[in-house]
Amino acid sequence: MSIDRIGVIGGGAWGTALAQTAAGGSAPVLLWAREAEVVRTINDTGANPLFLPNIALAESIRATGEIDDLAECDAILVVAPAQRVREVLASASFGLAPLVLCAKGIEAGSKQLMSEVAAEVCPGAPIAVLSGPTFAHEVAAGLPAAVTLACEDEDIGAALAERLAQPTFRPYRSRDVVGAEIGGAVKNVLAIACGVVDGRGLGQNARAALISRGFAEMTRFGRARGAQAETLAGLSGLGDLVLTCSSTSSRNFSLGKGLGEGRSAQELLADRTTVAEGAHTAPVLVEAARDAGVEMPIAEAVCALLGGDMAVEAAIGELLSRPLTSER
Repeated sequence: MSIDRIGVIGGGAWGTALAQTAAGGSAPVLLWAREAEVVRTINDTGANPLFLPNIALAESIRATGEIDDLAECDAILVVAPAQRVREVLASASFGLAPLVLCAKGIEAGSKQLMSEVAAEVCPGAPIAVLSGPTFAHEVAAGLPAAVTLACEDEDIGAALAERLAQPTFRPYRSRDVVGAEIGGAVKNVLAIACGVVDGRGLGQNARAALISRGFAEMTRFGRARGAQAETLAGLSGLGDLVLTCSSTSSRNFSLGKGLGEGRSAQELLADRTTVAEGAHTAPVLVEAARDAGVEMPIAEAVCALLGGDMAVEAAIGELLSRPLTSER
């Protein structure tokens, strides 16, 4: 299978960074953005200062405001926010081009993973998932990064990996689509919790404990949804969890840090040009975990904080006063 022209749905920081990566070596990339300003500045100046400042984009990247223009692309990177994926996929026909899902979340209402949404909206299209420890500005700047590229069809997965790989961007192939998605969705919620720890000044011991116990929650939920433990312990699970739980470059960590410092979720979420996916995923994740009979106390605490149902000190106290049990 030959993949030449890449289409990208989404002109935010991550979509633009992936377009930059896919354009390595002057390969053709067509990026669709909802914002007319983004389309104009990319085409006129070779930059996206609104979402990815201080990065000169490859000349082979072109932007469009017409999503139907992507129909001629050989593969589509879907980088719209998770709660918008269904809408954007339904708004155009991409034929049987492989869809590479790059959003990290679970759809509200349906509680479907992005691969389930895509299969429903675009039946017959091959589906892959790209996920891992990646900050957009570092990837766009050409700093080293590695990701999981999951696709059940090994030939298509290999072709996509070959097309997207660059000297500083290394995809590792997997067939565990569900595992790659679970890691990316759950880590966003846990990153909010780690931000709370930082904002409250609870120390490095508490952060390490939360990452470890959060990973246990991710693993329990992932296994219940059919994920492989090896995938959850890899780049798209543990790797992404460590990154986003350790830096204010993470939108979700920054949101949690603000909560820990005493600001309200409503105030923090209103003051953002980019999406903290964990805020949307948390209530859906908690509901899906209860449906599956999976305990996720950290995720439940984050959900309560975001909903204004519990103060930070009460959430911390509740987690620390849980009955003593074995580590599992």
